[in-house]
Amino acid sequence: MRKTETFYDVIRRQGITRRSFIKFCSLTAASLGFGPDAKTAMAEALETKERVPVIWMHGLECTCCSESFIRSAHPLVKDVVLSMISLDYDDTIMVAAGHQAEAILEETKQKYKGKYILAVEGNPPLNEDGMFCIDGGRPFVEKLKYVAEDAMAIIAWGACASWGCVQAAKPNPTQATPIDKVIRDKPIIKVPGCPPIAEVMTGVVTFITTFGRLPELDRQGRPKMFYSQRIHDKCYRRPHFDAGQFVEEWDDEGARNGYCLYKMGCRGPTTYNACSTVRWNGGVSFPIQSGHGCIGCSEDGFWDKGSFYDRLATINQFGIEANADRIGMTVAGVIGGAIAAHAAITAVKRVTTKREKTAFKTLGREHLCQSKRPTASRSTIPANASWSIRSPVSKAICGSRSMSTPTTSSATRCPLARCGAASKSSSRTAIRATPGPSPSGSAASARARMR
Repeated sequence: MRKTETFYDVIRRQGITRRSFIKFCSLTAASLGFGPDAKTAMAEALETKERVPVIWMHGLECTCCSESFIRSAHPLVKDVVLSMISLDYDDTIMVAAGHQAEAILEETKQKYKGKYILAVEGNPPLNEDGMFCIDGGRPFVEKLKYVAEDAMAIIAWGACASWGCVQAAKPNPTQATPIDKVIRDKPIIKVPGCPPIAEVMTGVVTFITTFGRLPELDRQGRPKMFYSQRIHDKCYRRPHFDAGQFVEEWDDEGARNGYCLYKMGCRGPTTYNACSTVRWNGGVSFPIQSGHGCIGCSEDGFWDKGSFYDRLATINQFGIEANADRIGMTVAGVIGGAIAAHAAITAVKRVTTKREKTAFKTLGREHLCQSKRPTASRSTIPANASWSIRSPVSKAICGSRSMSTPTTSSATRCPLARCGAASKSSSRTAIRATPGPSPSGSAASARARMR
């Protein structure tokens, strides 16, 4: 059996020099973001490794993924199809048809058992035993399972093969099903989009061809090198979003100035794809740059999430407005609420303090003694004066007998208090002194002074 040609063998046969080959490797590695050191590994791989055989199948789909694939600019699709891989079967573009095409499929499956890549565009319907999609005289789901048995890996092209797409829209009468729900025992690379970007598709093929392994995938099975960031993160209109500058109506002043399309239904903040970095048509543009919001075609269920022109309710990200219309009102409301709460607490404190003072005054009046005792000023307190403790709220000496000695007790009970409560002493407790009996005075005069 003749040995399969490598990519380098093919281009040498076409008259391409090694200098041009190295230049091709450098440009391809740079365009795919592999880094400056990848060109050496790519050149070595393309010189030594055999071309990878590929079987390309079509289920329920519109062939838009194939249309995108053939428009790749970096690398050119002719270099991929004619040199890097061996596209042995693709019933959409191959010359053979009918029995001849099926014979080629069977030959490739047996010849490269366990070595070929199965690329699937579209999805299989499961209702009515798969009779909604017939390929080669049998249900497509049966043919898919048969070819997948000996595949090295499976590439699910587009939203149809990855998620189901519009064929699976509710109520999904044909039971159109994503590839990973049918084939569960093979590694599957999802390359979603409707369609995927051309350079993303050829980039995945180039990576597998160069390194002989699958690219690193995220938790949903997508290549991280193309699906690790949201379109919103690298969008050239992002500064307008952060500044609160939005298009309010089509063709208004904001639209002419390139303002953010979030209010017009753009789903860039929730869509993971390379549109804002790789772009379309050889890097010329992408939908947002053309004036239309992203429809989120690389996300699961985008077809059943309402109109493409309904604004997203929330955006889960740090430091960005959750609702573009009300962000200013929300911030003002939070600040106003804090001010109102502070004012309310201050008012409550003032009212409480005022009520306490009023209660103290009322209690003092109720405890007011029938007779007031004369008091001496601090400047004329005799040395033999007796002492009594006076509550700051009563403002009068109670009718109890004056204590003959100073006291440090924390509370003295008023004998005239109807409530029986004790009035606590404090640092504001007034100290009153009454003149005591003179050494030569009589007991009667002392009692008179006490009255």
